[in-house]
Amino acid sequence: MRQALGSRPLGILFGSELKDRRRITSQVQAERAVLVGVLLPGEDRAAARYDPLAELAALARAAGAEVVGRMIQKRTRICPGTYIGHGKAQELAVYVQDKQADLVIFDNELTPSQIRDLEELLHRHVIDRTELILDIFASRARTNEARLQVELAQLEYTAPRLRGMWTHLERIAGAGGGTAAGAVGGIGTRGPGERQIEIDRRIVQKRVTFLRRQIAQIDRRRLREVHSRRDFFTIGLVGYTNAGKSSLMNALTHAGAYVADQLFATLDTRTRRWELGGGQTALLSDTVGFVRNLPHQLVASFRATLEEVIHSDLLLHVVDASSPDAVGQTRAVRQVLSEMDCGQIPAITVLNKIDVLHDESAAHLLRAGEPDAVEVSAVRGDGLDRLTQRVLEHVRNHYVRVQLEADPANGRLMAYLRRHGQILGQSVKEGCLALDVRIPRAEMPRVSELGGRQLGG
Repeated sequence: MRQALGSRPLGILFGSELKDRRRITSQVQAERAVLVGVLLPGEDRAAARYDPLAELAALARAAGAEVVGRMIQKRTRICPGTYIGHGKAQELAVYVQDKQADLVIFDNELTPSQIRDLEELLHRHVIDRTELILDIFASRARTNEARLQVELAQLEYTAPRLRGMWTHLERIAGAGGGTAAGAVGGIGTRGPGERQIEIDRRIVQKRVTFLRRQIAQIDRRRLREVHSRRDFFTIGLVGYTNAGKSSLMNALTHAGAYVADQLFATLDTRTRRWELGGGQTALLSDTVGFVRNLPHQLVASFRATLEEVIHSDLLLHVVDASSPDAVGQTRAVRQVLSEMDCGQIPAITVLNKIDVLHDESAAHLLRAGEPDAVEVSAVRGDGLDRLTQRVLEHVRNHYVRVQLEADPANGRLMAYLRRHGQILGQSVKEGCLALDVRIPRAEMPRVSELGGRQLGG
């Protein structure tokens, strides 16, 4: 993979080709892959008793690879050189040769030097979990927003690894006018010389700066869109990838969202109106799925997309109840939400796919840990009425209808009420403004600070 790219200057690679972000996808598709996992002490391996490489296998298949072999090793500490140790790496080389594999995928994050040393021993392409997830995101990005976010994440992952990735990075630019390396800078730029890696780093940094500006504009636009919905009760669908969020959204709102039995089937946010009944309406937003050890580059670059979650009034945490590692997946999602400062947002746990439960002992453990969860089947429609009623309770508790009085000249209060609530009626009596207001309960302290006096309570 990297050898093929090494024949081209990085300035070309990070030009037009980065707009489509197919650096890895074309190489991974249809390749025969061997998966490698290292189990270290103290790691969260709740799924180890089932299949510690099951998720990596699903990720590899989502990227288009054919999984032909697996290798798991228990270690007390990682090997600085090859991660798995030289002896195990030689054993892996024989195994890879026997399986006629083209690619080796590690379930752990490797350093550039570890990847280089492993490739020299294995004579195969080697990628880690982070690079695999970034590749899947690149292949699934459809909108301009998603492509920009994925490209930024890939560049931020690639930038520290430039020295170890491509052989041309050790060339000297400008050092000898008659040589190919000296001609890199062109006439008028030849001087004491600088390494090609320094040129490439500047190209990468320039592109990263451009992408951050573009995504910042998207972020501001997204914030305006989110704030413009303050008249509605907003609900964010969150959950582990392939938990059935899009299926549930289709069942509740007839959104027509793309549904597939694969990881990260959709990356773009979709918002639809949800008629709850009783005259109540909410806006339901589907978001990108989470995964254990989600690369921090993706969390950062997709923050604009995740604004739908950050500013939600309620979260529906969708859990694949049929997964053997449902408990671990639930914990992973809550960890990501905590990192996004969303841990205080009210949430309803939704145990989806109850129609395909196979392991009753695992289901019992899940139910014991989530006693207030709502069990549903998005495909069959089971439990959706109960879920709607639970959401209605949150909506009714979220808003309060109050009678206020205030000074008619209090423009700050009126602007705040219009921005955060609804003024259902108003009149002036004896020089005092009387208001009939529907507003989120949490906003009442600020209303009092701005001079709104609640009547009858």
